[in-house]
Amino acid sequence: MADYKPGEMMTVAAARALRNEDVCFVGIGMPSAASNLARLTHAPGITLIYESGTIATRPDVLPLSIGDGELCSTALTTVSVPEMFRYWLQGGRMTVGFLGGAQIDRFANLNTTVVGPYDRPKVRLPGGGGAPEIASSCGEIFIIMAQSKRSFVAKLDFITSMGHGEGGDHRARLGLKSKGPTKLVTDLCIFEPDPQSREMTVTSIHPGVTREQIADNTGWPVRYAANIAVTAAPTADELRVLREVHARTARAHGEAA
Repeated sequence: MADYKPGEMMTVAAARALRNEDVCFVGIGMPSAASNLARLTHAPGITLIYESGTIATRPDVLPLSIGDGELCSTALTTVSVPEMFRYWLQGGRMTVGFLGGAQIDRFANLNTTVVGPYDRPKVRLPGGGGAPEIASSCGEIFIIMAQSKRSFVAKLDFITSMGHGEGGDHRARLGLKSKGPTKLVTDLCIFEPDPQSREMTVTSIHPGVTREQIADNTGWPVRYAANIAVTAAPTADELRVLREVHARTARAHGEAA
């Protein structure tokens, strides 16, 4: 079995969730790495769309931001941001939104706004950007985040992007017709929402990870599905492709990557 790092396991597991037929609204950072790994391996026909209006982009290196010229130069076409949001996203044309965050709670609500009180925050985060609209309008949401008690918290300091709200049918009661978060992939395990409560529940544990490690890195009591799988380790091909993408990105962007 090939040697790999926890971050590589996380990226590979997240990439596997994407399908060839998906139209995916991609976030910058880890969601972008996972989405492009899927495109370069098992899902060559996937349509990747970024917030800047680039449709069916096929970047050779990972973008530094949504404004990276790599996205526009490799896209099938580029539309205006208002068209992207009103026609493509709010029109229900995205099957998957791929997001990350600074904080997440047990119902997969995300915070990318502030840590601490809003008017006197300890940390001012980058903000929501298009994530609140992505979370409400894409058919379903995949989330990728490194797991720690600092980021997996019992109560968010601010809800930037709606997950399952307070749980149960909260999304439906608010008039949201999309599924919301259906998969949360971390460097330790994979969570999916409980069918009734919508609380994120562990369904697969990565090789070599223990339940104690998961508990030690989660700010709420962790629930487990009745049948827990062991996540398949990354294949040699998945690791090769992922590492080549990161190497190309490092050569292109240097320290900024």
